[in-house]
Amino acid sequence: MLKWPFASIFLMAAIGVHAQQRPLITEDVDVIPPGSVRIQAGIDFMQDAQFPLSGLSGELTRVGVIGVHVGLAPNVEFQVTGVAQNFLSINSQGRSAIPLSFPPGTSSTNDVGDFTLWAKIKLRNETRLGPALGFRFGVQLPNSNQGRGIGTNQTNAFGMLLVGKKFGRDARLNAFGNIGLGILSAPLQPFTQNDMLLYGVAGIYRLTDRINVAGEINGRANTRRGAAPLGTESQGEARLGVQVRASGLQFDFAGIKGVAGTSPRSGFTFGVTYDTPAIFTPAR
Repeated sequence: MLKWPFASIFLMAAIGVHAQQRPLITEDVDVIPPGSVRIQAGIDFMQDAQFPLSGLSGELTRVGVIGVHVGLAPNVEFQVTGVAQNFLSINSQGRSAIPLSFPPGTSSTNDVGDFTLWAKIKLRNETRLGPALGFRFGVQLPNSNQGRGIGTNQTNAFGMLLVGKKFGRDARLNAFGNIGLGILSAPLQPFTQNDMLLYGVAGIYRLTDRINVAGEINGRANTRRGAAPLGTESQGEARLGVQVRASGLQFDFAGIKGVAGTSPRSGFTFGVTYDTPAIFTPAR
């Protein structure tokens, strides 16, 4: 599986439109128009995914990587993101720190992902010299069942500053980044949390009216001295891919490489984005 050279994703065709960053994780500063809705769905395949809390590792397939974005005002956007179903083909099963709902030797497990509610506010438009600025905050809900070995079933909170600037003729390069704080509950330590550094640096370059190239490095870093509490380990990944606009949809594809902590070794993602016209009038 996944024996393609990482650079081969340049051979894939695919376009981004304004503020559409899939297949990237790093959040753009721009918001969608008021009253419109953006619907995104994708599939991720990850090799050597690790779950230290349950002691499991294997090949992870995430089906229904969902994002629903609603424009509430010219500078405000509401988002719901999550995964409809995670499937793990178990390669190894070490010691679990929590009770699991399946016996040792089980070859696979599946579970719903934890969904996150987000609000994004654009604070400042880009100027000739200065970048655009925004803020995004969210709460991750405990939808997963920790007994399935994939999720932590914890409530977590996130907040991050968004920065973005466009460069080149006709603003061909859209560069943007995030930095912030993630407050993650420690599953095995009541009344304990791990304050994680959130980071992301990304860029989308418009090759033609229909084709974009997109890349990023995104992740979270443990800020504690020593090892992070189980379930709150550092994670990070690099993504490099393409976007294509066709038939009123945006299709995307990216290769993934783990770069930190307990991240999967490699993988790829494929998805589609649909933008509706304004379907309601936001309250003034």
